[in-house]
Amino acid sequence: MSKHANPAKTYELRPGQSVELLKELHILTRDGQMNQDSRRKLKQVYHLFNFIEPLLLEAQQANPEIHLVDHGAGKSYLGFILYDLFFRERGGPGSCIWGIETRDELVARSRALADRLGFAGMKFLNLSVADSIVSPELPARVDVVTALHACNTATDDAIRFALAKQARYIVLVPCCQAEVAATLRKHKATALAGALGEVWRHPIHTREFGSHLTNVLRCLQLQAHGYDVTVTELTGWEHSLKNELIVAVDRKLPTRKPAERLAELLATFGLEDLRERFA
Repeated sequence: MSKHANPAKTYELRPGQSVELLKELHILTRDGQMNQDSRRKLKQVYHLFNFIEPLLLEAQQANPEIHLVDHGAGKSYLGFILYDLFFRERGGPGSCIWGIETRDELVARSRALADRLGFAGMKFLNLSVADSIVSPELPARVDVVTALHACNTATDDAIRFALAKQARYIVLVPCCQAEVAATLRKHKATALAGALGEVWRHPIHTREFGSHLTNVLRCLQLQAHGYDVTVTELTGWEHSLKNELIVAVDRKLPTRKPAERLAELLATFGLEDLRERFA
């Protein structure tokens, strides 16, 4: 490659993608280079964008002003890419991405980066989930809620926020999940009295089955609130076992049957203690 060529063009960047943003996110080096890890990270976020973009376009049909809340935003990779590829040019007046994060240093870092890039429609708040539900700093109407690799119960917290705000669209990539597995482990002696307990007799199976069951319960929870739920695998995330994508759209669907199934599963696996978590 010529030293005068634009090195960013060597990579499959989306049209209009800000090279400066990718440098700030350390996906591109200062001279425009990209290592294999950065290439994989960019591929992941682009793949997730492919799922979110149609939801944003659908949301605009109801209201050109879109409000997206990203819970457990971390360094806000997802939020910045979404803003750069959609909100910056196609978001209607007043549209905004809100990054919710409880670590002060990450909130300050994201605010500073948004200021440097001129991303005026990005706001970052240091709030707990409980505080974010009632905070006057957030809009009354939230269209989209995202949670990317929100660990353990943080995904459930994002769901609780989305339900409280009656968000039309919810996009989740759950991460490590321990709460259900811990409850299964607590009741293992009783469960082993029947054949079903063999499903999680061994510790590794307890962890894996607990993770799977957690996402099944989350899906039923969303369906019990009238959401149409799709579960798929995020390709490009081969290096991580946590590559399950849950997309929920509020279609006002019938709720009785999924609510009954949810209650039945909680009873079957001795998880009644978690009933409020999945309400």
